[in-house]
Amino acid sequence: MFRSLSGRFLILTVIFVMLAEILIFLPSVARFRQEYLLDRLERAQIASLALLADDELDPDLEAELLENARVYNVVLHRDDMRQLVLASPIPETISASFDLREATAWSLIGQAVRRLLTPRDEVLRVIGVPSSDAGMLIEVTMSSAPLRMAMLDYGMRILLLSAVISVITAILLFFAVRRLLVTPIHDVVAAVQTYAAAPEDARRIIEPRSGITEVREAEEALRSMQVELTAALKQKERLAQLGQGVAKISHDLRNILTSAQLFGDRIETSEDPVVRRLAPKLMNSVSRAINLSEATLAFGRSEEPPPKLSRFLLEDVVHDVIESERLAAGDHDISFAEDVPSGLQVRGDPEQIYRVLSNLVRNARQAIVATGEPGEICIHAEEDAEYWRIEVRDTGPGLPPKARDHLFEPFQGYTSKGGSGLGLTISLELLRGHGGDLKLIETGEGGCTFEIRLPQAAALTV
Repeated sequence: MFRSLSGRFLILTVIFVMLAEILIFLPSVARFRQEYLLDRLERAQIASLALLADDELDPDLEAELLENARVYNVVLHRDDMRQLVLASPIPETISASFDLREATAWSLIGQAVRRLLTPRDEVLRVIGVPSSDAGMLIEVTMSSAPLRMAMLDYGMRILLLSAVISVITAILLFFAVRRLLVTPIHDVVAAVQTYAAAPEDARRIIEPRSGITEVREAEEALRSMQVELTAALKQKERLAQLGQGVAKISHDLRNILTSAQLFGDRIETSEDPVVRRLAPKLMNSVSRAINLSEATLAFGRSEEPPPKLSRFLLEDVVHDVIESERLAAGDHDISFAEDVPSGLQVRGDPEQIYRVLSNLVRNARQAIVATGEPGEICIHAEEDAEYWRIEVRDTGPGLPPKARDHLFEPFQGYTSKGGSGLGLTISLELLRGHGGDLKLIETGEGGCTFEIRLPQAAALTV
C-alpha cells in the first residue's frame, strides 16, 4: 500500500498536517502559559482584597487565601508604595522573574518551551498589571511545578486533537486522491496494457474520457501515439506483403530478362546501323534490370547487398541516365543538360548511383510532363575537400505539401498520381550505404533541386 501513489500521499498528508499542528502548538502553549499566569495574578489580587478590608487577618485565613491563589506571597504597588499584602514561607530562592507587561510573542514562546523542558520545580516571580486599575502593578511568587503540569496537560490535549484531525484529513484526502487521480491513472495504465496486447487492433485505442485536465491531456497524447503506431504497423504489414510479392515477381522477371539478354546478344550482330547503335543501350538497360531484380530478391530476404565501391567516371553514368530519360520523354518539350566536369571520378557503386540519379531525373521528368509545359532538367556535379556533390535541378511545378512532409517515406511522399514514393526512399537508402546523403535543397514554383553528397574520405576501420 505504501508504495502506491495514494499510500504515499496518505503518509505525506499525515506528516504535513502534524507539522502544521506543531507550528500551531507552540503559540497555543505560550498563550496558555500567559493566561495561566494572568489567572494567578487575578486570584492573588482577589485574595489581597480581604486584607485591604481588614488590617488584621487570621493566619489560617491568610494561608487559605494563598493556597486558593496558589502563590507564596502577594505584593501590591499602589499610591507609590510597595506593600506586602499576603505572605508565606518561600521554600527556596527565586529562580526567575517574568514581567507580563513587556512580554512579546517570541519571548512568550521561548519561555513556554523552556518551562516544558525544565522538569525541576522552581520559584518564580511574576509581575503584571492589576485588573480594574487596582494599583500600579501586582507581584506574586509561585511554584513552577503546577504551571508545567497544566501546560503538559494542555499540550497533550492539543496533540491528541491534532492527531485526530490529521488522520481524518488524511483519510478524506486518500479517498479523494484515489477517486480523482489514482483511478484515472489506473484506467490509463489498463488502456496501455490492453493496447499492447494487440496494437494492430484499432478497437483497443483509448478514448479520452477523464474530466481532469492533466489526465485528459495524457489520454489524448496516448491516443495520438496509438493511432500513429497502429497506422505504422499496418503500413509495415502491407510493406512486408508487398515485399514478398515483389520478390516473387522479381524472381520470374529475372529469368525473363536473362532470356532477353540472350536475344540481345544476337541483335548486336545486326548489319543495320541504327540497331547496332541502339543495341548497346538496350543491353545496358537489360543488365541493369537483371541486377535490380537480383537486388530486390536480396532485399526481400533482408540481405540488401552493400555497395561495390570502385572509382568510375561520373559523366558516363550521368550520360546513360540522360539518354534513357530523353528517350522516355519522347515528343514532350523537355531539354536535358549535363554539367559534369570532364574526367571527374567518384568512388561508389556505379549501378547504385545510376539508380539514384535515374529515380531523381525520372521524378523530375514526370512532374514536368504532368504540367503540359516545356521544362529543363540539369545534372550538375562538383567536388570539394570533403564531398562529391551532385545536384539534380528541374523547372517543374515543385513538390506539393504532402510530398514535402513525407519526402522519404514509402507510399507517403509520392508526387504524382499513381506513384508510390519508393524512388526517393530507395535512393536515400542506397546513398546511406555509401556513407552519403540526399537532401531537398529548394522547391517552389521555379522547380526543385536535390543534392547528393558522397564522402571523399573512406570510413575509419578499427
